[in-house]
Amino acid sequence: MADSGDEVTGKRPQFSRRSLFREAGQLFVGASLLPLLPRSQSSKAPRPASTDQVMRKLSAYMSEAKDRALPDEVVEKAKQHVLDTFAAMVSGSELLPGREAIKFARAYGGKEVATVVASNLVCGPMEAALTNAMMAHADETDDSHAPSQSHPGCGIVPAAFAAGERFAVDGMHFLRAVTLGYDVGPRVTMTLGGEPYEFSSHHSTHSISNTFGASAAAACAAGLTARQMRWVLNYAAEQASGLALWGRSPRHVEKAFDFAGGPARDGVTAAMVVESGWTGIDDVFSGPNNFFLAFGPDADPEGLIDKLGSRYEVARTDIKRWSVGIPIQASLQALLNIRKQHPFSPDEVKEILVRLAPHEAAIVNNRVVPNICLQHIMAVMLADNQVTFHASHDEALMRNPAILRERAKIKLVPDEALGRLMPVRQSIVEVILTDGRSFRNHVVDGGVVRKGESAVLGTVANPMTNDDVKAKARELMLPVLGEPSTSRLMDRVFALESVKDIRELRGLLQKS
Repeated sequence: MADSGDEVTGKRPQFSRRSLFREAGQLFVGASLLPLLPRSQSSKAPRPASTDQVMRKLSAYMSEAKDRALPDEVVEKAKQHVLDTFAAMVSGSELLPGREAIKFARAYGGKEVATVVASNLVCGPMEAALTNAMMAHADETDDSHAPSQSHPGCGIVPAAFAAGERFAVDGMHFLRAVTLGYDVGPRVTMTLGGEPYEFSSHHSTHSISNTFGASAAAACAAGLTARQMRWVLNYAAEQASGLALWGRSPRHVEKAFDFAGGPARDGVTAAMVVESGWTGIDDVFSGPNNFFLAFGPDADPEGLIDKLGSRYEVARTDIKRWSVGIPIQASLQALLNIRKQHPFSPDEVKEILVRLAPHEAAIVNNRVVPNICLQHIMAVMLADNQVTFHASHDEALMRNPAILRERAKIKLVPDEALGRLMPVRQSIVEVILTDGRSFRNHVVDGGVVRKGESAVLGTVANPMTNDDVKAKARELMLPVLGEPSTSRLMDRVFALESVKDIRELRGLLQKS
C-alpha cells in the first residue's frame, strides 16, 4: 500500500508549496465539520485533531491512579492475580520459553535494577520485564480476560514489577499500577471488538491489549502526569504490532513473546522514555493517522472510558484452575462434576464425548503438546482424577500405555450450536458407561450461567478463594523456590499494603 498515494490510482501526487497550504486549509475545515456528520459518514474519517473528552478523562484517570483508593474487593482480587502471575513466572522458568528468556537476560545484561524471577539475575527494567513476562506465559498457566481476548497478567504484572523496582514504589502503589493496567489494556481491544476483531483483522488482541496495559501500569509506577500519560499512550500505540502470527509457531516461544514478553518490554520502554523527558502527540486516539484509523476505523473511542472507575477489569479476569489450554478448562470441570455426582472407575467407562465450539475444538484436537491436547488431558483426568502441573507438561506421559488406553475413549465433537454462543466458551461432556448408563454435564467458562449449567472454578461466575489461589500457586512454586520462600511470598503478596518497597520481594522470588 502506498503511504501517500492516490486512493484510486495508487500514484503519488505532486505537491507545490501553494497546494500544500490549500490542502492543509481544507483538512482543517473538514476536520472541524466532522462532529456534524452522521456516524455512518464520518466513522472512517480522522477524528478532530484537538484533544477530546476521551483522552482528557483517560489521561487524568491514569495520572491519579497511584493515589486513588480502590474498593476492598478490587484490592483483594488484584492480589490474587499478582500471586497467580508470580506463580506462572516461577513455574514457567523451567519451561522452554522461560529458559530461553533467562538465557537472553544473562547474555544481554543491563543496569542492575530489576529482578529476574527464579534466577540470581538483576538487570535493566526493560530486560527484566521481557524475561519475567516470557516466563509468565511460558505455557497456559496465566490468567485470561474473555471480553478483550487477552491474558492481562502475563504482560502487566511483570511491567509493573520492573518499573516498580526502578522507582522503589510501595506495595499499595504497585497494586494500583497493576489494577490500572488491567483497566486500560483490555478496554483498548474491547473497543476494537475483542475476539471477532482478532479473527477478522489478523491482529493479535493479546499483544495490543498488553502493550497498552503494560504501558499504563509502568507509567503509574513512574508517577507520570496527565500530559505525560498521553505521551505514554502515544508510544504504546507506536509499538503495538499485534500480528496473530503466533498461531503458526510450532513452539510456545513466539506466543510467549507476542502475548507477554514484547508488550511488557514495550510498556516499560514507553514509560521510561517519557519519564526521561521524551514528548509526543497529545492524543493518539484522534486526528489524522490516529490509532483507531489504523487498527479499527469503526471503533468508538468512548469504549476506552466506558465505566472507567466503576467497573474494574481485574475483577472480570479469570484465573485458570489448571495449567492447560483455555478450551480444555470447561471440559475438565464437567468431567469432575459428573464424577463427583456419579462416582465411577476408569474401567467402567466405555466412551466420553466432549462437545466444543468448532474453533475451540480445532485448537486442542490431538495436539502434540501435552497441555493443549484435549484427548490427552481428559485421559489424565479420567485415569488420575486430577491434572497436576507436572502431568500436563510430561511429554513421556503421552506415550504411557495406561493413559493411551483411556485416551482411546475420548471423542471430541465440534458443535456448531456452541460455536454460535462464542465468545463465551462452553463444553458439554457426556460419559457413557459400560453398563449403559450415561451422564451429561454442561459447563460455561465465563459469561452468564443458566439453569442446568455450571461454571469453571476461577471464572467470574465461580471465583476462587484466596486459599484456592494459594493452593494453585504452591503447587507451581514449591518445586522451584522451596517451602520457606513459597510460603513467605504468598503471605507478603496478601499483605502488600505493609510492603514499603516492592524490592523486598526480590529475595523471595529468586533462587540463590
